[in-house]
Amino acid sequence: MNPVIVRKIARADTQVIAKLGEAGVATIHEAMNRSGLMRPYMRPLYPGAKVAGSAVTILSHPGDNLMIHAAIDVCQPGDVLVVALASDSTDGMFGELLAVSCQARGITGLVIDAGVRDSEVIAQMNFPVWSKAISAQGTVKATPGSVNIPVVCAGALVRPGDIIVGDGDGVVVVPREEAEAVASRAEQRMQREDAVRERLRKGELGMDIYGFRQKLEQMGVRYVGE
Repeated sequence: MNPVIVRKIARADTQVIAKLGEAGVATIHEAMNRSGLMRPYMRPLYPGAKVAGSAVTILSHPGDNLMIHAAIDVCQPGDVLVVALASDSTDGMFGELLAVSCQARGITGLVIDAGVRDSEVIAQMNFPVWSKAISAQGTVKATPGSVNIPVVCAGALVRPGDIIVGDGDGVVVVPREEAEAVASRAEQRMQREDAVRERLRKGELGMDIYGFRQKLEQMGVRYVGE
């Protein structure tokens, strides 16, 4: 495929994106039948980092951040940069100056299957980042790539405009066409968990709430002793 920069993409409704952000990664993952997660090595740069926004996807070459600069040019406020690599890399492809540029353009976060540098400064800026590594290894700007094409980032398929949700549990991808339905299922799940949480606080056991005693009996598990 020849390098390409797609300027315009479809995005989900902002209210739906906000609802997904409130639900969080673990709940969304369950609401999507335990799918959509990026690999667990993708960790937030600082505790408490959260993001929910539309994906602007980038396919870059290892050690080359030229296409990150190109992607910022076509972003809208609320977008999340998602950087996939043509092959494995931990080079520090994103640093403080790019973070400053992102914040100035209203970009709400970065997910990169490579390394970042200037990590402490970026954390102080409260710019949410999920990455494979932290590395001071510098990069060049010499190799063409693509912006806003389907990519695989940390094992997850991400298409332009899909919703990216990140928190302390990692990163999950919600297909744009499914966003409203997933948000609804996530909200229902949170309501059920609220009810269970209250019962647990009162001393009930998950064994009884979920009917696990009967399940164990059906499996042939026996209690022995007093």
